[in-house]
Amino acid sequence: MAFEASKREWGELYAFFRLLADGQVCAGKADGTKDEALCWPVAMVQREEHDGTRRYIVGRTNIRIVGGAHDKEVPREDFATVADLILQGLRDSRTDEVTSPPGVEEFLDEVAIYDLEAKTDDRTDFSVAFYEEQAPLVGFCVRSRLGAMLPLLDGGRAANFKLEQTGIRFATPTVNKINAFGEEDDVAGRMLMIERLGGVLKYSDVADKVFRSNLSMIDLHMGRLMAEMVRLSWLDGLTKVADLTEALKRLNPLKVKDELIAKHGFYEYKVKELLLAAAQGMRPAKLYNGTDSAIAGFLVVNGDGQVLCFQRALRQTFADYLYHHTRLEKGATAKDKYGYLERENGVYYFKLNLKIGWLKR
Repeated sequence: MAFEASKREWGELYAFFRLLADGQVCAGKADGTKDEALCWPVAMVQREEHDGTRRYIVGRTNIRIVGGAHDKEVPREDFATVADLILQGLRDSRTDEVTSPPGVEEFLDEVAIYDLEAKTDDRTDFSVAFYEEQAPLVGFCVRSRLGAMLPLLDGGRAANFKLEQTGIRFATPTVNKINAFGEEDDVAGRMLMIERLGGVLKYSDVADKVFRSNLSMIDLHMGRLMAEMVRLSWLDGLTKVADLTEALKRLNPLKVKDELIAKHGFYEYKVKELLLAAAQGMRPAKLYNGTDSAIAGFLVVNGDGQVLCFQRALRQTFADYLYHHTRLEKGATAKDKYGYLERENGVYYFKLNLKIGWLKR
């Protein structure tokens, strides 16, 4: 009997089957293409199910499945066949929901897969042992360009920045008029209206104390830097992180020396550090202490169905890929509580929200 699942769920399963079928995975380059000269043999993939851990051991012709009551071998070519069926289903579907292709559900039962999304507490999708079965496990998150991708950083209202409204003291009717301006998502319109009426929005703080501390681990002024990036995104219509960083270099909100910007790549470096932290599990509402998490990298399924491996072992390439393939996104203003003047201890603040997603392919 056929069933439906989201493209994101199918994308995770496709990447898993592709690794087992190919028995290797190649590194991705900063531009998102495959590095044919750098590939790693996959010896074993470990995946969590609701009833326990499964280990899929890659042999020359077979995959041995071990875990719980399971100990059996399945031909590798079967994984390749089903991976191709899933890929075709992803390509053919015009909606986010994809119906399981004929034969796929029966194969999932055969290989003891009951959950399309792995059940983990560490935010990884599965772990890989390279070269040999006993090698240390490397935890990966899967991101598939064949469907909607989870944001790199989506902290909700915890990822808000507070801009203090100064310059002129607005009466309550004026504040109400500003807040009622335009559609709900016309944040830029309300910001410009404040300026037209003589107000000034000046960076004050990160709204959430945990996120403030997390950003401070990267740089004590990281909150100001990212708030300015979000402001530029609304007012200048820029979305790509790389383009916004170039705009920051010209604006120089932290007032660092020109030599630091031009020769040392100050702003690029700071932004890339934030992206790497987010990729490895840093979240706005959870304490971040800079130590390595279980997430060691991403397995990215590109539009051609190739699986590219980005991991912290190749830190610079990983950072460059994130830098050139991410953008700022605009979350719902009502849900994330930003985009309006709000009074707090007699002072009006205007909040902006940080959400980092992926460029569309």
